Amino acid sequence: MGLQEGQVLRRSFEGALNTRYLLYLPRSYEQEAEQRWPLILFLHGAAERGTDLEKLKTQGLPKLLQKGEDFPFLVLIPQCLPGVRWRVDLLGELLDEFVQSYRVDEDRIYVTGMSMGGFATWELAMTFPQRFAAIAPICGGGNLGTVATIRHLPVWAFHGALDRVVPLEYAETIVRRLEQCGGNVRLTIYPRGGHDSWTQTYANPELYKWFLAQRRS
Repeated sequence: MGLQEGQVLRRSFEGALNTRYLLYLPRSYEQEAEQRWPLILFLHGAAERGTDLEKLKTQGLPKLLQKGEDFPFLVLIPQCLPGVRWRVDLLGELLDEFVQSYRVDEDRIYVTGMSMGGFATWELAMTFPQRFAAIAPICGGGNLGTVATIRHLPVWAFHGALDRVVPLEYAETIVRRLEQCGGNVRLTIYPRGGHDSWTQTYANPELYKWFLAQRRS
C-alpha cells in the first residue's frame, strides 16, 4: 500500500457522508498480520465537500500523503456531501465500522481537522470524550460549555494570527477555557499565518511524533 485508495462503506450514511472514502495503509500493513496500528481520522474543510475523492487530495493531510512517503498510521479520510457539515454522531458510527474492518489500536485513535473539520474535531472529542488518545484541531473552535469533558485529553491546536475566515479568538478562547479546567492543551499560533494554517502544520514531523507519544488513558 502506501498510497491513498478509495474504499466503499458497508453501510450508507445517506445525505451526510459520501459512501466512498479515502484510506491510507502503511506499506507493511499486509505483512504485519498481527500488528495493530494507530489511526488518524482526518476531517476536511468546507471546500473539499462533494462526491469526488480526488478533491480531498488537494489540501491538508491527504495532500501530504500523496507524496508517497511511508507513514506509520492508518488514515481514514471521509468526505462530507455538498452543502452539509460534519455530523459527529455519524462519524462515531463510521469509526465503529472501521475498527471492525481493520487492525486498529483502539488506544491510539487520533482526530485532526482543518477549518470546518477543526470545529468538528473539537465537537467529536467532546461528544465521545473517552474514545480518543489525542486531537489536533486546526483553525477551529468549540463549545465552551462542554470543553471540561476533555480536560484529560491531550490537545494541540493550531491557528493563524491573521485568519480572517475563523478569527484567532475562536482558538484562544476555547484553549483558555480548557486551561482553566486543568486541561492538557497547547496552542501554536503562526504570527503571519492566514486561514491556511494547515499546510505548515501537517508538514511538521513533530505533530506525528506527538501523536505517537499519546495513548488513551
